[in-house]
Parts: sequence; C-alpha cells; structure tokens
Amino acid sequence: MQIDPSDLVKRGGFYFIYDRPPHYVMEDKTKRGLEVREHVVDKKYGVESDRGMIYDMDGIGHKVGIRWFFPKSQYSLEQVTEKAEEMDKRYRAIREMTCPDDE
Repeated sequence: MQIDPSDLVKRGGFYFIYDRPPHYVMEDKTKRGLEVREHVVDKKYGVESDRGMIYDMDGIGHKVGIRWFFPKSQYSLEQVTEKAEEMDKRYRAIREMTCPDDE
C-alpha cells in the first residue's frame, strides 16, 4: 500500500495515523516495510487490517498487524489516537525493560 506523506495527520514514537478516506489508517512504525501477507479483520480492534509475518529465533512465524483501517463513519481521530497511544505505551514499556539506558 502506497501512503502519501501528505495524508499524515498524527505521528507518535511508534505509530503514524493517516487520513485515507473513507478510513483513518493507523500504521505500526516497527512493522514498516514488512511484506503484507493478508488483509483480514483484526480480532482486537474489529476493523480491517494488513498483516505480515515475523519469525522468532526458532524460525517460528508469527502473524503481526502492520496497519489498521478504522472507518471514519465509526471512529473519530481521537478514538484512533487513543488506540495508537496504547500501542506506543506498550512499545515504550518493552524498550524500558530491554534497553533501560536508551532514550
């Protein structure tokens, strides 16, 4: 999916939110560049999403969300931002546990 930088409406430490009518698109910065393997309804958010595959040290593949498509008719920018900030908070906590000296 090609995203026009002019569509960017919000930026966080670990996310971007784009205005792509008829959706707000929340993109996980840590998954940028990951190949989209499927386009499905996300179980957590209940909206369409692009998912990719990452592999752990044992070679086991894990499906992960790359971006989520929130219909503007059902979600406001504030609601999408809340979800993005939750994701951002999780990543910051992980970074603090794994790299406490980095900032």
